[in-house]
Amino acid sequence: MSILQLSSVSKAYIEYPNFRHRFLSWFGRQNPRLKKHLILDNINLSVEQGEAIAFVGQNGAGKSTLLKLITGILAPSTGNIQVNGKISAILELGMGFDANFSGAENARNTLSIMGYHPEQIELAIPEIKAFSEIGDYFEQPMRIYSSGMQMRVAFAVATTFQPEILIIDEALSVGDAYFQHKSFDRIRELQKQGTTLLIVSHDKQAIQSICNRAILLDQGSIKKEGSPVEVMDYYNALIVAKSHEDIVLKPTEEGKLQTISGNHKAQITEVKLYNSQGIETQDLQVGELASLHIQVEVLQPIKQLVCGFMLKERLGQVIYGTNTWFTEQVLTDVTEPQRINYQIQFAARLGVGSYSCTLALTGGATHLQENYHWIDLALVFKVLNINKTEFIGTNWLEPKFIIQRD
Repeated sequence: MSILQLSSVSKAYIEYPNFRHRFLSWFGRQNPRLKKHLILDNINLSVEQGEAIAFVGQNGAGKSTLLKLITGILAPSTGNIQVNGKISAILELGMGFDANFSGAENARNTLSIMGYHPEQIELAIPEIKAFSEIGDYFEQPMRIYSSGMQMRVAFAVATTFQPEILIIDEALSVGDAYFQHKSFDRIRELQKQGTTLLIVSHDKQAIQSICNRAILLDQGSIKKEGSPVEVMDYYNALIVAKSHEDIVLKPTEEGKLQTISGNHKAQITEVKLYNSQGIETQDLQVGELASLHIQVEVLQPIKQLVCGFMLKERLGQVIYGTNTWFTEQVLTDVTEPQRINYQIQFAARLGVGSYSCTLALTGGATHLQENYHWIDLALVFKVLNINKTEFIGTNWLEPKFIIQRD
């Protein structure tokens, strides 16, 4: 049995011109001509125990509304939601805390509402205080707290007892870097113990590191779902897509989905990787000097042409990226038809493993200005350790140990 099941769930708000129409609606008398705002449309979703799912999408896509429906704060207009587990949620900063109560008092009230016994709560209070690390402020009114302090207490309360379903809506973006690391460590611990995670975040790295599935919401509907890497690549293309741009999903030989987008005023026609011996390859040695050759065809006149690349590790985390805007090598007033060849030389100071290369042709510093051609997974290569000392990680730093004994 799924721990969470949504069947044909929709949520709409009706715009009432006056109180009379609203009052009559309480007794089932609804004017069909009243204007409706559809926030979520026919959402079907099944979540298994232990899954970690990220909901992504632009503001107004319906992400927060969906989480409020799951927690029961809102009721669906149509459809059914079945929850088979205890939910702990941080949906908004403050988590319903009273500003005049102290952190300790708000923690007691919240845990009481969640159904825990007074004895359990009193045992948990010291742990909440210790985890939140706000010191004596824990006994002070929350009205003097910063937003980061409020988030610390809210997260500590929500995760003190292991929930079957943990829901977080952007709250962690408020905290400082130290507490974010601490929070994600606790989330991973809860995941190992079987907690199901539903999270809304714009943090691509966080999503790809802790989630095994991502769901893209667009205008109240599920636009795409799949692995976090594939969904985030598609979302990245969707952000800049205009009526004259295409987004294509193309399966690779490795079974992954390659996202290709752009208006094709210029396009990448060939990509090759060469090793330090000038031989085309898909395998590099740690630290080896490599050369990436990119062939570009210009199909329409372009005021500015920028070429960029990103290297990603196997989970989709960006290792490095730059473009000719930042290296001050922008081509201007490019006419068509024309072929341009780029060579990007770099030292593969990378750890052992598989890496992919994302390529982009844009009209400025980013693809948000004008996206001519963007290709994720344009090339995949491996890095092998042939002659270096053994190490772990995604980067080769070649450290030197200096040891002195008294």
